[in-house]
Amino acid sequence: MITYIKGIITEKTPAYVVIETAGGVAYGIHISLATFSQLKETENVKLLTHYVIKEDAHQLFGFYTEEERSLFRLLITVNGIGVNTARLILSSLSTEELIHAIATENIKAIQGVKGIGLKTAQRVIIDLKDKIGKGIPQNIEKISISYNNNREEALFALLSLGFVKNSADSALEKIIRAEGTNLSVEELIKKALKVL
Repeated sequence: MITYIKGIITEKTPAYVVIETAGGVAYGIHISLATFSQLKETENVKLLTHYVIKEDAHQLFGFYTEEERSLFRLLITVNGIGVNTARLILSSLSTEELIHAIATENIKAIQGVKGIGLKTAQRVIIDLKDKIGKGIPQNIEKISISYNNNREEALFALLSLGFVKNSADSALEKIIRAEGTNLSVEELIKKALKVL
């Protein structure tokens, strides 16, 4: 089992990073928006990982904090939630928001994530309420990049999460028209996830 990967980021998008280790091996790692917001370009980084083996693919999921990885592992134990849905939940809600939603039985907050229906949201709360930790993490810092890059990266992330290009593109356009061009990649994606 691969517990963590340590190395230099050679490629970074809101959906995945490539980390080159000291031995010259580069790993493609799927990440959430929360982890993306913590990473700096070409930073020497250590990402905690969760390794998934399927019949048709081997996938690595990376996390900046142990809390996020623990929440991911808890989420995939819930019936009806796979690795991609768990990553989408952690991209739509911060670890703090998710813990709070589960602890306070806020079904609407969890149901607000694209693809999560009422029954799945209820199942998340029922299955995880007794398992979540009591601690609340610090707020995730936001990274601000120039507008064009932000829009482009947000679109790429939405496509990587399985959304159709036309829908994602028009959602981002509406958000930018309504709120201006000063939104970070993370803010653009979170707002788009709510309207898609």
